[in-house]
Amino acid sequence: MVIIKFLPYGKQDIGRNDIEDVVTILKSDFITQGPKIEEFEKKLAEYCGSKYAVTFNSGTSALHGAYFAFGLGNDDELITSPNTFVATSNAALYLNAYPMFSDVEKETGNLDVSKVKDRITDKTKLLVPVHYGGNPVDLKELSEIAEDNDVKIIEDAAHAISAKYNGEKIGNSRYSEMTIFSFHPVKHITTGEGGAVLTDNSDYYEKLLMFRSHGITKNNFHNQPHGDWYYEMHFLGYNYRMTDIQAALGLSQLKKLNKYVERRRKIAEIYKTAFENNSFFEIIHEKKCCSSSYHLFPILIKDEFKNKKREIFLKLREEGLGVQVHYIPVYLQPYYQKLGYKENLCPIAEEFYHKEISIPMYPTLNDEDIEYVISKIFKVFESF
Repeated sequence: MVIIKFLPYGKQDIGRNDIEDVVTILKSDFITQGPKIEEFEKKLAEYCGSKYAVTFNSGTSALHGAYFAFGLGNDDELITSPNTFVATSNAALYLNAYPMFSDVEKETGNLDVSKVKDRITDKTKLLVPVHYGGNPVDLKELSEIAEDNDVKIIEDAAHAISAKYNGEKIGNSRYSEMTIFSFHPVKHITTGEGGAVLTDNSDYYEKLLMFRSHGITKNNFHNQPHGDWYYEMHFLGYNYRMTDIQAALGLSQLKKLNKYVERRRKIAEIYKTAFENNSFFEIIHEKKCCSSSYHLFPILIKDEFKNKKREIFLKLREEGLGVQVHYIPVYLQPYYQKLGYKENLCPIAEEFYHKEISIPMYPTLNDEDIEYVISKIFKVFESF
């Protein structure tokens, strides 16, 4: 079969202005540890309504930094969703902490807040909601549970920059200690690889700056400085720095973020209209409190087609749709199974996995592309 076109589930949009801004940095005196980092951080914090932003070289290192800055450590527990990329829980393992998984809502794939309190133990220190696909978790309800049980929240918003909860952008720190973003190429904006932590807490901010740079500071010394060159290492950190090249790209992309999300939401509305009340699959809808930024557009295969998912997935690929699945529940991974996690821990998450397929969703899809996606999806399902 000759494929006329291939449309991935997500992709970056790099324009002439992005390239020009990166080239300017390549020709400058600073291609890393220069002024563009601070500029990007300032603009990002302002956009989201937070006091501070600290950039990292990936969303994973941003999670690691956030957990460290909070003080997560040996034998501490955090509770998160299994319907996420492995980084959300892996970053806890880096610190010898223990991730606990709580089940999801079958309608959204998001953490089922009503079930979280039953997972809290005296070792629980953090709740880590994942705003799956760009659709926010009910943060107010979750924060009430956190307060009642003397635990804190860190938001994994890798999917959700520019999403809104109760009219406010995710990342504003109203309900959480910190929020992390990812700037991987399939996300809303990209820095190639990259991530950031946003917070209103100055202590976290200072720790994050040091953590991404080997635990080194050039301020607040323990000893008398030897001269202007002096620095001190206060704890074991990592080289998690973003470059100025990446920050320049991020700044350029940030200018287009509102336009990107507006287009994603328009595409979602077209999909919703086309797929309403079909016989083959269901779609995820926003709650009244939430405005999704639509990193993903998942479809959930109905029960009578669930055992044909593999064939459906392959046929969609053959028709030129670069569909994907988000996600295999983390605790089903062989590494986690070796740690003692068992199947059926979160049955709704496992059911969600067996039904979910992510279809193309990115702002440069034109109307012809969208019609192509819709027609090919119906063609495949009607063949079964």
